[in-house]
Amino acid sequence: MAKADKPLTGKTSIGDWLAHPVGGPLIRDMLAAAGQDEKALKPVRLFSLQRLVALSQGQMPQSLVDELVLKANGGEVPVEEEDEVTETSAWVERITPGRFDGQTVIVTGAGSGIGRATASRIAREGGTVVAVDISDERLADLSAEFDTVVTVSADITSVDGVERIVAAANGRIDALANVAGIMDDMTPLHEVSDAVWSRVFAVNVDGMFRLTRAVIPVMLAAGRGSIVNVASEAALRGSAAGLAYTASKNAVIGMTKSSAFMYTQSGIRVNAVAPGPVATNIQATFASELGQSRIGALLEVIPPVAEPAQLAASITFLLSDDGTNVSGAVLASDGGWSAQ
Repeated sequence: MAKADKPLTGKTSIGDWLAHPVGGPLIRDMLAAAGQDEKALKPVRLFSLQRLVALSQGQMPQSLVDELVLKANGGEVPVEEEDEVTETSAWVERITPGRFDGQTVIVTGAGSGIGRATASRIAREGGTVVAVDISDERLADLSAEFDTVVTVSADITSVDGVERIVAAANGRIDALANVAGIMDDMTPLHEVSDAVWSRVFAVNVDGMFRLTRAVIPVMLAAGRGSIVNVASEAALRGSAAGLAYTASKNAVIGMTKSSAFMYTQSGIRVNAVAPGPVATNIQATFASELGQSRIGALLEVIPPVAEPAQLAASITFLLSDDGTNVSGAVLASDGGWSAQ
C-alpha cells in the first residue's frame, strides 16, 4: 500500500497511485470520464504514471499527468529525488559484452518497440546491425546512437526493399531477427475484410517469407546462421487477437518449424519468440462487437505488460551462440500467459 504522507509523482507506479487514498480516486475519476475502470490499467500497474504518456499514443498527454500530480499533492509540485524509481519490476537488463563481436545481424522493425530494443542490444554487445524500418525518422534516431548500425528504409513486402536489405549486409549475414509486424482489427472470420486479411498477411507472413528466403542462401554458403521469428501469444491460443493476426502468427510458427527441420544439418538454427503483452507502438483496435465481447474481457486478465528490452533479451539469446542446440523452439516470452 502507498503511504498517504508519501508524495505521488510521475515516477510513482500506477499500482501505488490506485492504492493511495488521494491518488486512487483521481485515477478512477479519470478512467470513468473515459468510460473505463481500473481494470483497464491492470496490465500496466507496475509501470510509472509517466509511462502512460508514451503508451497511450496521445490519449493521456503530459498535461494530464502534471494535473494529476498537482491535485494529489494539494496543488504543490513535489520534489522528485534523482534516484527515485518506484516501478516495481525487478528485472534489469544485463549486457553481455562481445556476444555478437564480428557478426552482422539484420533486424526488421528496428525503428521502435521490440525491434529497436533488439537492434540496440546487439549493437551494445559488439554486433553490426542492419536496421530495417519503414520510418526514416525512427531509423535516424537509432543510427545517431550507434556507429555500428547500418540503416535501411525499406518495406519488407516489396522486392526492391528485400534486395536493398540484403545488399546492405555486404555479403555477411550471421543472424536475422524478423520482428516487423502489424496487428489486425480483432474481427472474427465472418467479419474480416479482404483489405485487413491481405495487409496483415503481406507484412506478417509474406514479407518475412521473402526476406528470409533471400537471406538463407548467404547463411548456407557460410555454413552457419541463426534466425528468430517474432510470433505472438496469438500463435498459441485463439483468444488473443482477431482471425487475420492469429492466422498470420500461426503461419510464422509453421515457417519456423519447417525451416528448423530443413536446415538443421546446414548449421542454421531457426526459432520463434511468442511475446505476450508488450509496451510497443502496435495497438489493438476493435472493429467488431463480437470481437470486443469475446476478446476484450479476456484481455483484462493478461499478465503485466513487458518492456521491449525484455523481449530483446529473449530474442538475442536465441540469435546468439548462447542458443546453441536450440532450433525449432517456440519460446513463450509472455509473463506466463500461455500457462493460464
